[in-house]
Amino acid sequence: MIGEVTLRGVEDADLDVLFEFMRDPEAVWMAAFTAKDPDDREAFDAHMRKIRANPETFNQVILGDGVVVGSIASFVLEGDTEITYWIDRAVWGQGVAGRAVALLLERVTVRPLHARAASDNAASLRVLTRAGFKPVGTDTGYAAARKAEIEETILVLS
Repeated sequence: MIGEVTLRGVEDADLDVLFEFMRDPEAVWMAAFTAKDPDDREAFDAHMRKIRANPETFNQVILGDGVVVGSIASFVLEGDTEITYWIDRAVWGQGVAGRAVALLLERVTVRPLHARAASDNAASLRVLTRAGFKPVGTDTGYAAARKAEIEETILVLS
């Protein structure tokens, strides 16, 4: 069981472990809106270079008891600041996501703050609503992980 959860900036040495997390088939399915090919390391590295260079992106790794167990970020999309996170499946159900979101919300004070989750991802929706996000609607979009159009829930923290 994870005791302490902290955040820190993404370092080059973190990229291998983050890439492996984002290739986990069950996690990819749950996240739904993922890279076209989770096994494409070149695309992953290019994406990470782009977001790490973007001054509007606040990108952090999540540490559980000092070990990288995920990532969390805020970014600007079409004028709205959104958050996203990814948790290593090995620590699902241990409260890591909720604690990481709370830590991010202390550092990212922009409001309103937006989030999205596949509407069937009950765990992620629970994390976000516990953090104070309110569902404000749904949208349908192409989920590369599922190779289908699916519904996502749109949430806002005021």
